Amino acid sequence: MSSRFRIYALALCAVSLLPAQAVAQQTTGRQSLDDRVRKSLQEQESRWHDMNISARDGQFLYDLIVQNKYTRALEIGTSTGHSAIWIAWALTKTGGKLITIEIDEERHQLAIENFKRAGLTEFIDARLADAHELVRELPGPFDFVFSDADKDWNKQYFTDIAPKLTVGGCYTTHNISERHGEFRGYTRGYVEFLRGLPNFETTIENTRSSGIAVSTKQSK
Repeated sequence: MSSRFRIYALALCAVSLLPAQAVAQQTTGRQSLDDRVRKSLQEQESRWHDMNISARDGQFLYDLIVQNKYTRALEIGTSTGHSAIWIAWALTKTGGKLITIEIDEERHQLAIENFKRAGLTEFIDARLADAHELVRELPGPFDFVFSDADKDWNKQYFTDIAPKLTVGGCYTTHNISERHGEFRGYTRGYVEFLRGLPNFETTIENTRSSGIAVSTKQSK
């Protein structure tokens, strides 16, 4: 084999290796990010208070996003970022991004620090704003929503977002717990409202610590 053809053959081999190398690097990068997120969650485990969700609820949201391949997520009520980390972590698997809204400046700043610690900043658009106003203004579309803000505004948040939710997308609401087949207080009227919508199917996830309503959009 001439030196010219030998060089050409070696070049072809090098090119053929590039996709495999790229996949390996990408896999390593994902594993590294996964490890960083897990470490951050574990280190902060005893500090997730101030209206944050439980790890069990976070895992439920993570699984819901990954299984349904949701990519355009909105969170109403960031607090200090526990739920947003679980949501954004799931979105790293689907290629998506999260918009999260918090009205309290101190909690907002703590959340940003927590996102940096977890290595998820690029997957989260954290906004300091009044969700009563911003939710109406956001153009969407969204395919996943997690609402965990002022409970007396649950129905209004849903009403403002529902037209911007894609068919097949879901709207999840925290702190919707069912006890002995009954809903109490503000929860009862809200669940009745959700179950009365002809284009949504609502189920209640009762096995978690606080209860989550999952409303999936069936049609426009």
